[in-house]
Amino acid sequence: MVYKSLLFTCFVASLFRNGNSFSSTKPLIKSWKIQSNGVLFSSIDNVEQPKQLSSVASSKQKKKNLKTFSRYLEIESWKRGPAARDLEPVLRSVGEACRQINRIVQRAQTDDLYGVAVDADGNPLEDTNIQGEVQQKLDVVCNAIMLKQFCGCSKGVIAAVASEEEDEPRGCDEVMGDNAFAIGEYVAVFDPIDGSKNIDASLPVGTIFGIYKCTPGTKPDEKTFLQQGNEMVAAGYCLYSATTVLVLTMGSGVDGFTLDPDKSVFLHTHPDIRIPSEGNICSFNEANYRDFKVPVQRYLNAAKEGATGKKCSARYVGALVADVHNVLINGGIYGYPGTYQNPQGKLRLLYESNPMGMIIEQAGGAASTGTGRILDVQPTEIHMRVPTFLGSIDNVYELDQFHQYYDDE
Repeated sequence: MVYKSLLFTCFVASLFRNGNSFSSTKPLIKSWKIQSNGVLFSSIDNVEQPKQLSSVASSKQKKKNLKTFSRYLEIESWKRGPAARDLEPVLRSVGEACRQINRIVQRAQTDDLYGVAVDADGNPLEDTNIQGEVQQKLDVVCNAIMLKQFCGCSKGVIAAVASEEEDEPRGCDEVMGDNAFAIGEYVAVFDPIDGSKNIDASLPVGTIFGIYKCTPGTKPDEKTFLQQGNEMVAAGYCLYSATTVLVLTMGSGVDGFTLDPDKSVFLHTHPDIRIPSEGNICSFNEANYRDFKVPVQRYLNAAKEGATGKKCSARYVGALVADVHNVLINGGIYGYPGTYQNPQGKLRLLYESNPMGMIIEQAGGAASTGTGRILDVQPTEIHMRVPTFLGSIDNVYELDQFHQYYDDE
């Protein structure tokens, strides 16, 4: 009798749940039984989620009201005038290239894009690129994407491109197979996939680019690309990591855009990025510490002890874009100094140091070779390398002081 009363009580309670009405559409109890330990156990079809869980689930579907990358470019073109309007189709194409490369990076394992590049017969390529590095499959694919997007964005805009993966610059008429693309007002430089070896371990990688003016109506040659970094009109990078972020400067501040995975469009999530004036991140490959020159060694020793300000915290991913982005957001210093074996370091001035230096400076930081401003270095050839230090202005200033006051013993 007690058991039947208990069943009836539970049955009535289920009917009046959430509204105290027999008209409730909530699921009813299907069956009841008593377990061996005496606890009443219910079996319910389509059990309703608790209200607090339902509200959390629904909140995940809400999106911030953010401008798209395309809308941002439209507004900036209107504000900045004809020069910015000329670059609008180029930068749209850069965004599309980053979107495509992001998808390829995510599918690298399932689509067999890991490892070194192979020839038509499936044999590993024996040749190295101009940097002396064995090309990865992703290097080849991403390089092709960047070439097509820069040159194919619009006729009469980009006249020629120089890639970190190729020996010589290429005219867009050659890339596109059409003489209509031979003339333009700009040239572009890029590293299609920075840190490609990180892909095998699912670590962050990135794309870097810079855009320069050229003499209108002329066909660019290698000398056209040998411009100082302070003559760039735009620079940026894409970071492929936990989120895909496009960071861009057109010479008056830095803005960041995050790829919405649902709509596959970049949204303006980081307006007017400013790097902290000082930070505690030190991003150096300290496996090379003993090969660093004395000023860099002394700076790192002092930074670890907190003698230069905040005590440094070592962070190093091994991909320039990932390490610099961390410094840009949180403050600190990134360094790839020269060593006794490689006095000029390993970073390329045109493809890496200049574009990243422009971004850091536009965000309120500093970009230095240790003895001078990176953007003032005159390139002598397109694959020229320079020691590179990027980051918060106080951190970079301190490192420059060590170069000034300590001899290289």
